[in-house]
Amino acid sequence: MNSLQRSGGVAALIAAATYVVGMVLLFSVLAPSGYGMDDADPAQIVGFLAANQVLMYSWNLIIYVVNAICLVVLSLALFERLRDGAPGLAQVATAFGLIWATLVLGSGMIANINLGETVALFPINPEQAAEHWKILDTVEEGLGGGNEIVGSLWVVLLSWAALRSAIGPRVLNFLGLVIGVAGLATIVPVLSDTGAAIFGLGFIVWFIWIGIVLLGRRSSVTLFAATDTIHRGLHVVIDAASWNAAEDAERMKVRVEQHLVGLKRVSPHQERPAV
Repeated sequence: MNSLQRSGGVAALIAAATYVVGMVLLFSVLAPSGYGMDDADPAQIVGFLAANQVLMYSWNLIIYVVNAICLVVLSLALFERLRDGAPGLAQVATAFGLIWATLVLGSGMIANINLGETVALFPINPEQAAEHWKILDTVEEGLGGGNEIVGSLWVVLLSWAALRSAIGPRVLNFLGLVIGVAGLATIVPVLSDTGAAIFGLGFIVWFIWIGIVLLGRRSSVTLFAATDTIHRGLHVVIDAASWNAAEDAERMKVRVEQHLVGLKRVSPHQERPAV
């Protein structure tokens, strides 16, 4: 297993953790204050931000910045896994993955700049601070929070490429398709909340599963070929990778051919000293 695959696996698990931390804080601390609610009073939200600046800064850092970094590493690791079986789809999917990471990172940077400026303005002019927060919060939502189009296209294309190449667990690939469709549904107002819930919760499972797949590896298997007692040292080694059956099959074919060529060079009547 190379370092990029290991890094991708770790990044996937960290990405799942960012979703979990974000949701726990959202439902336990932020939502009760009105944060994130459509009918929330901006002045009330700004007051909450001023009283919890460190918490909100940390929350933005985790759900946006850390998550975006993980998405970059994971996108490149998955491209490496899929490029042989479905090169075109893998390239397009990786492009969307990197675009998504850029948008998420941009959202986090805007969110924390907005937080600092709003908190600084709040003691001077609370009404202006509320208006300032509302405007930049709309920009933040437009980049990475209001809908999930780019992330949905990324996971749909990845899952489709894996299915076409027969790479990875089929259930995992179908889960990716479901998550992608749910994310695309967020552009429809009546389906937005349901789609976002499926998208977020589904991605936690998907990230964890992908991380396990990238970090896991089946042990190499040694298969001894049938030989007589004189040539019993000849054998074929199958190096079984965990998530690229097509590449494994090609590697096995080449090694079996090399083994057979070696057998042809040994005369069945050639004498050998007994051991």
